[in-house]
Amino acid sequence: MSDGPRLPGVEREDDEDRIVLHVDADCFYASCERLREPELEGEPVVVGMGYEPGDTVGAVATASYEAREFGVESAQAISTALERLPRRAALDPGAPDHDPDLTREETGHYRPVDMDYYESIAEDVQSILHDCADVVREVSIDEAYLDVTDRTAWEVADGFARHVKDRIRREVGVVVSVGVAPTMSAAKIASDYDKPDGLTVVRPDELREFLAPLEVDLLHGVGPVTARELREMGLETAGDVAAADPGPLVERFGERGRELYDRARGEDDRRVEPKGDPKSFSRESAFAEPVAEPEPKYEQIETLAAAVADRARREGALYRTVGVKAVTPPYDVNTRERSLPGPVDDPDLVDRIARDLFGEFEDDPVRKVGVRVANLEFASADQASLEGWGSDGESSTDAMGTGSDGGEDLESESQDAEEEKNDEGSVGRPTGRDDLPPGQTSLADFTSRSR
Repeated sequence: MSDGPRLPGVEREDDEDRIVLHVDADCFYASCERLREPELEGEPVVVGMGYEPGDTVGAVATASYEAREFGVESAQAISTALERLPRRAALDPGAPDHDPDLTREETGHYRPVDMDYYESIAEDVQSILHDCADVVREVSIDEAYLDVTDRTAWEVADGFARHVKDRIRREVGVVVSVGVAPTMSAAKIASDYDKPDGLTVVRPDELREFLAPLEVDLLHGVGPVTARELREMGLETAGDVAAADPGPLVERFGERGRELYDRARGEDDRRVEPKGDPKSFSRESAFAEPVAEPEPKYEQIETLAAAVADRARREGALYRTVGVKAVTPPYDVNTRERSLPGPVDDPDLVDRIARDLFGEFEDDPVRKVGVRVANLEFASADQASLEGWGSDGESSTDAMGTGSDGGEDLESESQDAEEEKNDEGSVGRPTGRDDLPPGQTSLADFTSRSR
């Protein structure tokens, strides 16, 4: 039984249907760029590479919904995107690609992929998810599964999901869609059902009815190639697959055919499980307004340092790195970290180092602060400490950057091989999706869903 909060007065049977949330950020990269540049809100935004004049190769990583209205799609060649939605910068008479016939309404904003920055925002979202659920499975930078069975009940699951959505919007500033269902596969379908900013709840007794009318390409794990083959078999909807003889499906697709049959019937016995050991533990806290006075900032640093050190101890983890984050207006993410000579479990040391690292930002206006321990080791050996180990003479590495934190901010940074899609989180992590346009396999590092 979880030690976390749960709905009072609700008893739960062990065999009761689980409550699974699939949380999926909407146009995550574009949302992050809007955090950095609020004036982009409501404007067409394309994130990708190769759009500058003279560039010949590039692809769209993601496009905002406004950009999609012009026919710009993820995984699309950037040259095609520019034909459909020219750069706003081309309105400038001094731009090398200036077109005097263009109007503002037919142009959009293009921004380069900035993974360090996106990962820093993803860390903020993931911190909320871990606070709202006892079990979190991070699939990629912009989506995760949550098992909240011990946190809520089906009668109020929609309110719980709304709470998760509202916290992410309020505390981080990005919009997510949430699907709630008794299985992982159905929760994922539900999160896609009403994008953007969607919330779809599929209760156990509604599952078969919800799935039946869906086209086969909406089934979890089905891309255009598989969908075409299913249609060749006369199977147009999930209901058709559920009513079919599973034998021909297995003959055509192997074991995956049986899985498609089961998923179409709402049967999925997978449990939400974290993927491997986390690489770091972090906690962050935002101020209502930017704060310049040192005292409230250091008070937050002290609280956050105690929280991450306590979590590391509860998880049985030693750490080799202590870091801090200071987010300054408008949304500049600055990080500092220090490497230790060996793995330790020492809360006092975490506090001292965090305060020392944060000293650089003592008098700066700060809208958010964070503390992180990283380079974790999980072992049954006695917990180590560096008693009396101070801030002088350490072997240290200070890392600073706007949105850069060494790429290890995510508490569980791994790609779910079962997901047949290239998410916004797949930059540099190609997957086995079967629906890339012909001739664009080399663009797999810059792709995401079009939904």
